[in-house]
Amino acid sequence: MSFGDPNNPYGPPQGQPPGYPPQAPPPQQPGYGYPTAPQGQPGYGYPQAPPVPQGYGYGVPQEMPGLVKTARVLLFIIAGFQFLAGVIIGIAAGALQDTSNAFGSGDESSTATGVIIAIALLMLGLGSLSIFLGVKFKTGRSGIRITTLVYSSLMILGSLANIVQGGGGSATFGGVISLAIGSIILSAMISGGAWFSRPRY
Repeated sequence: MSFGDPNNPYGPPQGQPPGYPPQAPPPQQPGYGYPTAPQGQPGYGYPQAPPVPQGYGYGVPQEMPGLVKTARVLLFIIAGFQFLAGVIIGIAAGALQDTSNAFGSGDESSTATGVIIAIALLMLGLGSLSIFLGVKFKTGRSGIRITTLVYSSLMILGSLANIVQGGGGSATFGGVISLAIGSIILSAMISGGAWFSRPRY
């Protein structure tokens, strides 16, 4: 068997003298006028995508802030007192009307009874609103925040009126408590904007 035979499958490739290791083909050169792109760099005309931030919801609060939680609890507490006040006022209005009817002056007291019943219905409506806002804190958007801002502002104004006109009595004490609760809720809505405007996935 001769190594010089061109048909020999065990011999060196054609054009290479025996006794030398096979040589790798030379690297291909780029065509004229087309520069070679550096290795690891994006191709021409295709900008590199920005890095993706690590973690889900990066930079967005995923848990309700503590002050917002406090405001939510206070709304539920206020709702309980409002429901209780509405029921007591409604019962008092009914008892007043029954007493007036017993003494034959039911027609004269019907207007006052109607006003008292309206106040009772107002308290029940405010209690329902407080419950609704507190429930919506978890999933609500900016509309819930704005509504709570207005609600707490009106609560503060009513509290100031009770303090001024209470004359140091029970109305003044209730106004101070309501003022403190309204101020906490208002502060929570001012500082908790990021929670209500967070993206939903």
